[in-house]
Amino acid sequence: MQTVVAAVLAAGQGTRMKSDLLKVLHPVAGKPMVGHVVEAAQAAGMQDVIVVVGYQGDRVRAALGDRVRYAEQAEQLGTGHAVMQAAPLLQGVEGHLLILYGDNTLLRPETIKGLMERHVSAGAAATTLTAVMLDPRGLGRIIRDGRGRYLRTVEEKDATPEQKAINEVMSGIFCFRLPLLFDLLARLRADNVQKEYYLTDVLGLLVQDGQTVEVEVASDWRDVIGPNNRRQLAAAEAIMRERILDRLMDDGVSVIDPASTFVHAGVRVGRDTILAPFTFLEGDTVVGEGCRIGPSSRIVDSRIGNGAAVTESIIEKSAVGDGARVGPFSHLRPGSDIGPQVEVGNFAETKGATLGPRTKAHHHCYLGDVVIGEGANIGAGVVTVNYNGVEKHRTVIGDRAFIGCNVNMLAPLTVGDGAYVAAGSTVDQDVPADALAVARTRQVNKEGYVPRLRARYEARQTARLSNEGEESKP
Repeated sequence: MQTVVAAVLAAGQGTRMKSDLLKVLHPVAGKPMVGHVVEAAQAAGMQDVIVVVGYQGDRVRAALGDRVRYAEQAEQLGTGHAVMQAAPLLQGVEGHLLILYGDNTLLRPETIKGLMERHVSAGAAATTLTAVMLDPRGLGRIIRDGRGRYLRTVEEKDATPEQKAINEVMSGIFCFRLPLLFDLLARLRADNVQKEYYLTDVLGLLVQDGQTVEVEVASDWRDVIGPNNRRQLAAAEAIMRERILDRLMDDGVSVIDPASTFVHAGVRVGRDTILAPFTFLEGDTVVGEGCRIGPSSRIVDSRIGNGAAVTESIIEKSAVGDGARVGPFSHLRPGSDIGPQVEVGNFAETKGATLGPRTKAHHHCYLGDVVIGEGANIGAGVVTVNYNGVEKHRTVIGDRAFIGCNVNMLAPLTVGDGAYVAAGSTVDQDVPADALAVARTRQVNKEGYVPRLRARYEARQTARLSNEGEESKP
């Protein structure tokens, strides 16, 4: 096996994005563009990936971590110059260098593999990836000879009308033989308006030297496009979303309306799950088999068990057990662990809460920093009062406990197994197992109180109006 190293060029600012954020860090399907490129290269078998950084290099390093090696391009003097900065990391390497760009968001591993196979099998000095487009305007055209071999690339501004009619375009993605590439880079000249060293000029040097330059045409032209502005970024997002949903549907997931369903790259969904409209599955999320998610639900960095249902709700960094029901209009905040067959819904909110199997919590509950056992019932309007203004405290509710409506539970507090807490109570002491806790004042009915209250009110109103009349006289 010959060594193949990938170099991802990610040093440019990308000014057309009109952003304070480096272009390659803009997210597509929940992941920075450069992250998609690195993962595609690694999925294609590139164990060594070098990322050339410059502008906001620290942020690129923070996004990619130690998955890759880094080279620094302090001054951006073109693509050829960017590759030169990787030379110290490639000393003594006998093999091939794959050149990618940090905005090649839609490039698929299978396309990279096809490029590499063509390059290696042909024994080429270089192989370039091209694409055939219906509308190639603004892109460099590929010029071939009568036998279909690569001759040169012509930029549109320099192309003749006949050349402009060519719809095969240059992607800028190459594979070069090492160490031949660096000998050629040393011959580049920045004798152009931009005073930059262009990697595409290397192909011209190879043709001039009689070396073999191969061409691999991408099966999907969308593989080679890179967003340069916000509209193109949105278009890339739409293409990526289509690919993700197609993969899920091929794997047995039902997507009722792909146009209104949004799933991040890396999300996993089990077969026979149904994704209803306006479902958002984001980050590191895993959804089990036979679930129904949505409509109008957002799940972020969470685990959803088999057979669960989530309706019109938000779940963040939490877990939902098999067969559980969440919603409508629930919010599971980070750290919630909803057990099997649990029901949480109708404007219920949880945070750092563990709910045991078959527990039910509906109707405007707030359950924060609480552990609830198996088969408990949480009535409407129950609040675990977990914060005293200085620190958070935990509530523990046992198995089969029954918490009545409109109960305030002042943590720290423990309610034993099988205990009942009467509706309307404010509980600030532990409740033993199987006990009934009643913490409310006794009802008192004051006969005839309301008419006397009204009479006093009317007398005050009459006096006020009389005083205002006296003050208005001349």
